[in-house]
Amino acid sequence: MKSIDETKKPKKGRPPVDSEAINLRLASDVMAALDEFRRTQLDLPNRQEAIRRILIEYLLSEK
Repeated sequence: MKSIDETKKPKKGRPPVDSEAINLRLASDVMAALDEFRRTQLDLPNRQEAIRRILIEYLLSEK
């Protein structure tokens, strides 16, 4: 029989990912353009996801 100390408890919170958080401030006209881009997407992504999509599309098209 295992003691309580030997059993692993599941960790709470978001699982670790290989990424880095950033804080971003946008001018109101850029934010409006971002929201317009979001409305063109079928699934209406949140702002974070919209920024990810724009960056990925731009960075991958540069290669």
